[in-house]
Amino acid sequence: MQQQHPRLRTLTALPAVVLAGITVLTGCSDPGAAASAADAAKPAANGISYNSSPEQNRIRAEKDPALAAEVPAAISKDGKLTVGTTAGSVPLSFHATDNTTPIGSEIDLAQLVADKLGLQLDVQVTAWENWPLKTQSGDLEVVFSNVGINADRVKLFDFSTYRAAFMAFEAKSSSSYDIKGSDDISGLKISVGSGTNQEKILLAWNKQLEAKGKAPAELQYYSSDADTILALGSGRTDLNITPYPSAVYRANTREDLKIVGKVNAGWPNETLVAATTLKDNGLAPAVTDALNAVIKDGSYGKVLARWGLSDEALPASETVTAANYKAGAK
Repeated sequence: MQQQHPRLRTLTALPAVVLAGITVLTGCSDPGAAASAADAAKPAANGISYNSSPEQNRIRAEKDPALAAEVPAAISKDGKLTVGTTAGSVPLSFHATDNTTPIGSEIDLAQLVADKLGLQLDVQVTAWENWPLKTQSGDLEVVFSNVGINADRVKLFDFSTYRAAFMAFEAKSSSSYDIKGSDDISGLKISVGSGTNQEKILLAWNKQLEAKGKAPAELQYYSSDADTILALGSGRTDLNITPYPSAVYRANTREDLKIVGKVNAGWPNETLVAATTLKDNGLAPAVTDALNAVIKDGSYGKVLARWGLSDEALPASETVTAANYKAGAK
């Protein structure tokens, strides 16, 4: 992949700002997210029905004593796993219809990890800009908020991977686009956020097109998220490129839009979303082992399916640190 409350931040979508001595990614808003809480209560397409109520009836896991023993004593002594999230991105992390309870796929996965480690889940909502400092200070023990791994972050944090990160091309349901690469966007009008990873991808694809003597895509920028979706619906733009989970949610809850292609958020390389912990505090290996346990028992897959994100499932979780990080590794 993002992400401050109001509305959708994805960590992979992003203008860079400097925070806590590193480059972090702030997000671009998700078009259409403003209506998410009400829409999420409606039956959706593809067999998915989004539950936005505070009563989540989450998928749970059983404590594994061996895994619980891996948690550093300084973290386990209070019996809680303090998880940071931003609650501004449907269906990843957002507020329920009571406007208080944080829910979403990120919260559900954090719940599974806490269960496996024998700890009570303690969710703390924070602004996207604040999670690095709060993790460094110890206020947050792990962050589940669509954090992407990059070379700057591994200098200060350790990671336990749990989801792939894609960008989606969305179009009107009546369209016949099939976007697989740069050739497929030649001459099209595409809405994109300024300074985002999406824009970076499109600019690189346009260079490829120009090198082939083909017409580049025309990038269009709108002042608000609502304007972006209105432009797409009215035909003023042909495509919108946006974080994949957001596009999936819209495709499942609206009849006028569909996904017509996707690309890795780290194109031309690969990036992954990961649980984020303080560098060298010993928690990441336990989180990774817990994630692998819930991948193996099937509860991880059930969570992603519940939120329509099965396409971003990983076969296994890995611990990524500064020592083993390889930019763009697949």
